Amino acid sequence: MTTAKVELPPKLIPVFSGPARYRGAHGGRGSAKTRSFALMTAVKAYQAAAEGRSGVILCGREFVNSLDDSSLPEIKAAIEATDWLAPWFDIGEKFVRTKGLPGRIDYRFAGLRHNVGSLKSKARIIVAWIDEAEDVSETAWRKLIPTVREDGSEIWVTWNPEKPDSPTHNRFIKAPPDNSKIVQINYTDNPWFPDVLDEERLNDLARLDPNTYAHIWEGAHLINSDAQVFAGKWRVDDFEINPSWDGPYQGGDFGFSQDPTAAVRCYIDGDRLYVSHEAFAKQLALDGTAAFVEEKIPGYAEYVSRWDSASPGSIELISRHGMPRATATDKWQGSIEDGIRYLRSFREIVVHTRCKGIKDEMRLYSYKVDRLSGDILPTIVDAHNHGIDALRYAVSPMIRQGFHYGMLGVVE
Repeated sequence: MTTAKVELPPKLIPVFSGPARYRGAHGGRGSAKTRSFALMTAVKAYQAAAEGRSGVILCGREFVNSLDDSSLPEIKAAIEATDWLAPWFDIGEKFVRTKGLPGRIDYRFAGLRHNVGSLKSKARIIVAWIDEAEDVSETAWRKLIPTVREDGSEIWVTWNPEKPDSPTHNRFIKAPPDNSKIVQINYTDNPWFPDVLDEERLNDLARLDPNTYAHIWEGAHLINSDAQVFAGKWRVDDFEINPSWDGPYQGGDFGFSQDPTAAVRCYIDGDRLYVSHEAFAKQLALDGTAAFVEEKIPGYAEYVSRWDSASPGSIELISRHGMPRATATDKWQGSIEDGIRYLRSFREIVVHTRCKGIKDEMRLYSYKVDRLSGDILPTIVDAHNHGIDALRYAVSPMIRQGFHYGMLGVVE
């Protein structure tokens, strides 16, 4: 068997190292996941044929109306670009198969929606690679998986997530099967990310809403923008702090169990709120909170920071361990709703590019949506809100002052 080098994005090396029944990658555009998996199907085909095995590499998508809609072009391109692999494959207009080896592996291409019933006839599947798997139905998964039953056979999955409750997400992320190796990979993990694609990414960053951009380039779910609490009210930018801005204002929210401790720093410039720094950490010990936050937000201890008043003991402890100006925020009946209205009263909230936690929460913090009707309900989902809570605490004096003076059109 030929010994040769295969170049993969570093994040995918563990996916293809060692035995596994399931291998997969999900993420956004430009991650090189599709080309990498196409290449590895050819490596697997070569290895199997060199060992004298015969069988099929099945490449499936939910819909394949023609070979142009299949993974065939990616397979061809990956093989032809790899000098040591190309001599071992016979590549035609409509087929790919190994040649010159003791065994023989043929590629087959199928649309799962309409051809899943015929998969049982495709005997000896060595690998089933399902690309663009976000749209694959639960029925298709249930029919496909038992057909991949050869000893040592594998199922590979690649997709760009869209719905948090899709059958693919439920099967491979929420409750991943045993013996699986699945990672998230994005353009930032691709060492060969081309400049021309980066220009497109930057154009999308400038023209698209943050939710759509995150879906395309960061592998995030596509959220119903009408349900997002801060839809149309925020953007991401790499700004510099202007000395004329008011602030800094700082707030923090303590984490419990799997919830993160979150701290933020922000500034106000007229009708704009700028979030300049953040600190997020799970399972952070209270006596280490001050040091961690100071590392992420330099000079944090020098200014007042407002923390959840439901945890007075925690505030006292961090005050004694490096955060002497930590204090409890004011709370009142309806303070959450008042705080959200105040934040939404800004023309825009500008989140610095380094504040990934706040950026994710701004995108995910949403009103509940009725499961059957799809109607947006007035109740906010109690999730993805620790940094946003810290942001509310940071500006809580202005919230009360704003209501007192009728700033938001409401008199307390």
